[in-house]
Amino acid sequence: MTQFEKNAVWQGTLSLMVLRTLRTMGEQHGYGLARRIEQTSEGKLSINYGTLYPALLKLEQEGLISSSWGLSDNNRKAKFYKLTRAGRKQIERDTRQWEATAAIMMRFLAGED
Repeated sequence: MTQFEKNAVWQGTLSLMVLRTLRTMGEQHGYGLARRIEQTSEGKLSINYGTLYPALLKLEQEGLISSSWGLSDNNRKAKFYKLTRAGRKQIERDTRQWEATAAIMMRFLAGED
């Protein structure tokens, strides 16, 4: 796998990965979110902080997450993010949409040689 392939996160997927990670793990700081997404992908994704933090800001502006300052495990000041009620509803909508998209793509990929 090339570095480009490892770093490639399809448009629209990062937000859902962040929301689902927050639902699973609870409140997290940006570094923790990135590490968990990478871990969940079994190292196939590498989250670029230049991509992650704008996505977090956008999710917060949309009211899907909220943030507050706190101390990380190593006693450093960090911004912690948590899911809002609107974020929980958005997860359900986005998940249904991705499941439908995946089903369509599977039809195209099935039987292709």
